[in-house]
This record gives sequence, structure tokens and C-alpha cells, in this order.
Amino acid sequence: MSGAGGITRTRQDIAAGDIPVDTPRLPAREAAESELSKPMYHENDPNFLQRALNQFWDWVAGVFDAAAGAAPGGPAGLAVLVVIVIGLAAALWWRLGTPQRSARNTDALFDSTGPRSAAQHRATAEAHAAALRWTEAVQERMRAIVRSLEERALLDPRPGRTADEAAAEAGRTLPEHTARLRAAARSFDDVTYGGRTADRSAYLSLRTLDLELDEAKPLLPGPSRGATG
Repeated sequence: MSGAGGITRTRQDIAAGDIPVDTPRLPAREAAESELSKPMYHENDPNFLQRALNQFWDWVAGVFDAAAGAAPGGPAGLAVLVVIVIGLAAALWWRLGTPQRSARNTDALFDSTGPRSAAQHRATAEAHAAALRWTEAVQERMRAIVRSLEERALLDPRPGRTADEAAAEAGRTLPEHTARLRAAARSFDDVTYGGRTADRSAYLSLRTLDLELDEAKPLLPGPSRGATG
């Protein structure tokens, strides 16, 4: 085949539409995305929760790395700081108890279920003690003590009174029991608002105090020693 003949043949092929067809970029990309979106390619992909957890732990790792870079001594220094913070938090919790109050009026000794007699509180306390529920037994016994003092007119019935206030007021007419009344109020506060757990000895202490107060003679106000008739 001569050169002129080859050129002629090539032109004929071009005219006949034998040139390879190039697919434009945009349709090609869309075709690839459509192919890859088929479920067969995503059978082993993590679910939404797993992806969220992975992102969270990646964030935590980033925060830790940033803190380690800024802390003196690098990762070891950061670990020491974390231990110190945890220790301080534990010490505060042990000292102050679990925060469960936003205002002082939530410390009321009696709940809003209605007035109950001292005998009723004592019976409830004994039932809790028999079931070894010492925390509830301590609470009910302290309520029995205060209700008994109200029934004897040694305390004025006053809604919203706290255990500390009741102990302080009762100590004025029963001075020999002031220290034990305050200790009983602290026990009530510890188990009711401080997240502590009472035990048998704590309950028996309040029970003994209740029985002694029931027979104690109050110090009533009288004429001054210097008064004359």
C-alpha cells in the first residue's frame, strides 16, 4: 500500500466514524458513584452508632493529645494532673456528700405526706429496723423525736423546720441533751441529704435518745433569783 493510499484509507475510516469515543468526565464520575453506591459494596460498613462512637473517641484522643502537649512533662505530667483532680473530687465528695439540695427549704425534717404522730413515726422506724433498713430507720426515729417534743409543747409545731433547727431549739429547754440532739440531727442530715448510709449503732443511738427525752424534765423559765416578793 502506497503512502497516498494509506492516507486515503485513514480519511475513509475517520469519515466512517471509527474514532474511539471518549466519555466526558462528569458522566463518568456519576457512573462511578452510582456503581459504588450499590449495597454490595457496603455490606461490611459500620452502622451509624459505630461511626458516632468512632468519631467521639477520635475527638477524645485529639483532646488528650492536645492536653498532653500543653501539660508539663507531656503525657506523664497529664496523667499526674488527672490523678490529682480525681483525688480532690473524691475528697470533696467524702467531705460534703452528694449534692442534692439547691435551697435550704428542701432540708425540711418532715415530708409533705401529712402530719403523723410520734407513735406512728416510732412504729415505722421499728419496722425499718426489723428489716435492717437502717437509713430509713434513722430518718423516722429523728422525726419521732421532734414530733414527740412538739406533742409535749417543748417545740412549737412549725412546717419546714429542719433537723438542725429542731435540735437547737430543743436544746434550750433540754440543755443536758443538747450535744446528743445535735449529733442526732447530723446523722439525719448525713443519710438524708449527704448520701451516707446509716448502720445499726446509729439507729440505736437515736432510739436511746428518744426514750430518754420522753422522760426528761424540761428546764422551764422561772422568776429570776434576784426577784423579791
